[in-house]
Amino acid sequence: MDNLGIVFLSEVIGTGMLVLLGCGVVANVALAKNKGFNGGFLMVTFGWGFAVFAGVIVAYNSGAHINPAVTLGLVANGATEFGAGVPVNVISVLTYIGGQLLGAIIGAIICWIAYKQHFDDEPEAANKLGVFSTGPAIRSYGWNLATEIIGTFVLVFVVIGFGRQGETGGLAALGALPVALLVVGIGASLGGPTGYAINPARDLGPRIAHFILPIKGKGSSDWAYSWVPIVGPIIGGVLAGFAAIPLLPILT
Repeated sequence: MDNLGIVFLSEVIGTGMLVLLGCGVVANVALAKNKGFNGGFLMVTFGWGFAVFAGVIVAYNSGAHINPAVTLGLVANGATEFGAGVPVNVISVLTYIGGQLLGAIIGAIICWIAYKQHFDDEPEAANKLGVFSTGPAIRSYGWNLATEIIGTFVLVFVVIGFGRQGETGGLAALGALPVALLVVGIGASLGGPTGYAINPARDLGPRIAHFILPIKGKGSSDWAYSWVPIVGPIIGGVLAGFAAIPLLPILT
């Protein structure tokens, strides 16, 4: 397998693990008859943080982007090479994003299998969709978009900051743990308005899974909102990549 193939597989595995565990904690909290039912939003934020930790750990071969916003943010920041020695170009960017989207779909399908009986017993279609994809607490597309831009900007900007410390130790020496804690922090601080997708693949992949799976009484996949957790994180990630050039300089 060549380096592009390794990168693709790594991103599939990492994003699949992320979505399986992330959607899994939402299912545990949102679907009736689960042991974690009504566990609350804080349980969800920690669950997603641990999901990111696991996804980053197993996606080591690709540099563990597991998020198109991170990939595009690194491009905007001027990266010339991704993980596994893969040069930055159109093909490698599409390889990363394709692996992320496929992994997200697979992770969501496996989550559904794990909670199949609970999906069948859940009377509320909205709760079923909420396991797979994000939705706003107050639907206002412009403000929802702004929230996703801000949350993803924080994610990518701080991730680039971790990377800046890579050669000198610091938090980057701890590997996946700082990123996991960052995601918990973003969820606790900025996650309330939209459920903080901050990752286009994390929302689109499971939404596709929701659309194609034979989920009993699943209702609409809410495609009218689906563009927000795609466009917002992309804008936020790219803005963070550009902003990090002057604001997070590398001293020589």
